[in-house]
Amino acid sequence: MTQKKLAVIAIGGNSLIKDDKRVTVDSQYQAAKETCMHIADMIEQGWEVAIGHGNGPQVGYILRRSEIAAKTAGMHEIPLDVCGADSQGAIGYALQQNLQNILYQRKIKKKVVTVITQTLVDRNDPAFKNPTKPIGSFMDEAEARRRQTEQGWSVVEDAGRGWRRVVASPLPKEIVELETVQTLLDVGIVTVTVGGGGIPVIDPGDGNYEGVAAVIDKDFASSLLAREIKADLFVISTAVEKVAVNFGKPEQKWLDNITLSEAKKYLAEGTHFAKGSMAPKIQAVIWFLEANPQGKALITNPENLGRALKGETGTWISQG
Repeated sequence: MTQKKLAVIAIGGNSLIKDDKRVTVDSQYQAAKETCMHIADMIEQGWEVAIGHGNGPQVGYILRRSEIAAKTAGMHEIPLDVCGADSQGAIGYALQQNLQNILYQRKIKKKVVTVITQTLVDRNDPAFKNPTKPIGSFMDEAEARRRQTEQGWSVVEDAGRGWRRVVASPLPKEIVELETVQTLLDVGIVTVTVGGGGIPVIDPGDGNYEGVAAVIDKDFASSLLAREIKADLFVISTAVEKVAVNFGKPEQKWLDNITLSEAKKYLAEGTHFAKGSMAPKIQAVIWFLEANPQGKALITNPENLGRALKGETGTWISQG
């Protein structure tokens, strides 16, 4: 009996939005279709797959619609954790339906399911004392101060463009639905999970779960998933074909294969990877490889996933 090969693929939320002119639901659906074509190629090669995804732009749209509806029609506003759940359902639906259709067309008998996933964070995580993640629309100072007083929001002024709400970005500690996800993968069902890093929840001290206004890094959550299910491969699908050091400088160098120790060295140097983009991806890979010494990680863009799996491109990271 051939042992199953298990992979976790983390898809960026921005990858579903090609440009500012293609942001509609249909445009995002078509972008999801393109990504699913490449994931289907992987499944066709014999991989069992769990799919994580980002949701930053999509949550932004949900918040914006909520704010407009509240101002113009007196509707209630949607809490951030519920926005995360909404986006998990909508993005999961696009990925699930597209992938199911593609597999059917290829005569591959495989089911796809989306799990609305909660991620437990520590209510005492230092991030809650220093919120830094901007969400929602710009406001004038009077509106920002009112929200701060009446709703307990943390607000900051943004380079003369107005005021915005900021929330914490705590580290993921536990995937609440992990056992369910594992059960689905064990029977060969492709599972979309930890969308947007998972819906952030805390244990207020009584063993129950309670949603919180926070944003979890989707690569960190996907890394946690990959570690917990002991994946053979952790793929981060992003906007670049390969990772580079000294990016944009004369000495720029594209990375084909690096070791875990090299990844740690580059990250520690602090000059190669931007904090808001590549740095968390490299950190997520480091955590995965530290926990799963036999595993491998791959960073590439969706359109090159097939070639990368054949060793033709992408940045591969392993123990070395």
